[in-house]
Amino acid sequence: MRIGDLSGRTGVSQRSLRYYEHQGLLASERAPSGQRHYTEEHVKRVALIKAFLAAGLSTRMIAEMVPCMATPSVAAAHRSLAVMDGERNRISTAIDDLTAARQALDALIDVNQSYLAEHASDQRDNR
Repeated sequence: MRIGDLSGRTGVSQRSLRYYEHQGLLASERAPSGQRHYTEEHVKRVALIKAFLAAGLSTRMIAEMVPCMATPSVAAAHRSLAVMDGERNRISTAIDDLTAARQALDALIDVNQSYLAEHASDQRDNR
């Protein structure tokens, strides 16, 4: 498939796909005319890149993990594992922080609702 097709299938702009290729995240086959050609595997790869980006990984970090996914080797696997472990820990910490923030917000919502319930008659009197 051509870059426009990949863009349509993945929801990623053609510009971003070219950027991913420039960063080493994607590798396309080139026609003699220079047009990029992609396969179904590229659709899966772009979905994985999108998931990593949504989780807050940079393209640089993703690129450090890609060699292990594309051409496995023991050395690449060790390097990638270190990056993946670090990113997993960062994401876990972010989840914990967001959970704590949500719990604090829930507590404030409860306090506010209790206050409004206690003062419901005050609101009616002011009308």
